[in-house]
Amino acid sequence: MNGDEQLLRGRVYGHDHDDPDPGPRLGHTYVELVGGPLDGLLLDVTDWPPEEIATGAALPTELGQFGAGGRALYDPRPGDAGRFDWSGDSP
Repeated sequence: MNGDEQLLRGRVYGHDHDDPDPGPRLGHTYVELVGGPLDGLLLDVTDWPPEEIATGAALPTELGQFGAGGRALYDPRPGDAGRFDWSGDSP
């Protein structure tokens, strides 16, 4: 694991890297992102309706194959509501 990967682990997607409390917040619901450029980050799905959670997420990131402007695609893991698995990158 390189330094960038260590920096991301245990953090919530979308929180600033210099946030003094980048971890999960009480009362929120999270899924863990598994694999791909956002591996180990938590995604806050607190306000997502079940239909949206079932479709997964296309998350903007500069860390993926397409760099700035690209998206990392994550799908819900069958049988494990707490994890989204990486399925690829998109421009």
